[in-house]
Amino acid sequence: MNDAAATAPESTARALWRLAEPVHAVTYFTPEARAAYEDAGLRGWRRGYFAGRAAPFGPVGPEPVAASFFGFAPATVAGALPSVWEIVSPGRALELRRAGARNALRRLLAGRDEEVGRAAGLLAERVRALDCGGRVLSAANMALGFPVDPLDRLWHAATLLREHRGDGHVAALVAAGLDGCESLVLRAGLDTPRSELQPYRGWTDEEWDAAARRLAARGLLAPDGTATDEGRLLYASVEAATDRAAARPWQAVDPGELRELTDALTPLSRACAEVLRYPNPIGLPVPEAAAR
Repeated sequence: MNDAAATAPESTARALWRLAEPVHAVTYFTPEARAAYEDAGLRGWRRGYFAGRAAPFGPVGPEPVAASFFGFAPATVAGALPSVWEIVSPGRALELRRAGARNALRRLLAGRDEEVGRAAGLLAERVRALDCGGRVLSAANMALGFPVDPLDRLWHAATLLREHRGDGHVAALVAAGLDGCESLVLRAGLDTPRSELQPYRGWTDEEWDAAARRLAARGLLAPDGTATDEGRLLYASVEAATDRAAARPWQAVDPGELRELTDALTPLSRACAEVLRYPNPIGLPVPEAAAR
């Protein structure tokens, strides 16, 4: 969406997501995070991913996870859940997830202990009051409580913010009449290569192509796979709705508090963003693009 056309709270919500997401994303893109899962017997990235991200729900099966994660093929989710709970308990998976993120942040933010403590305190104070009504994934993570260790606290607060926004994004996609695969196919027609989306979400070529045909029938996708003007407008409306849904926590924020939080997060976010690849499966823009 055009940030200039957004309200101040909506623009703030998007800007804070861009700062918090790289901090959260170390759990997906760093060797420390992968090693934590693999050393516990969770071989292959999917087992670690689904065990760690679904663990706040408890020993759940694939159906509610496929529903809440939305963009993943149900068969892919079922390939990891509930079998991962035979290897680790949800409680152990949470420990592994936190340890991997902490070890990654310790490396990436080395020598910044004071900055980490300040940013963790400011972000935790803001997100602890998030309203998680209608947002099952953020609510499950909120129920875990806030850790004491500054690195853990920073990562947990960033995770709460991103899952809160993600829950709203899923609602916006559903309201736009898009299913999980269709949302990815449309995104691939806009700005993110299919190679960054389909393999990681586990959709077969047949499922992907069928979704493309459904989008084309709605006038959202051109024959070459690019989004039509109607498709671009629809996705822009989804992004606008996502920003609106994420804006409530920032409606009454003091400008000085916001500047303090932004100043504290920015250097840490940029340090974490250096380990990400661009483009990436989570759709995070390069830091320079986020600052424009």
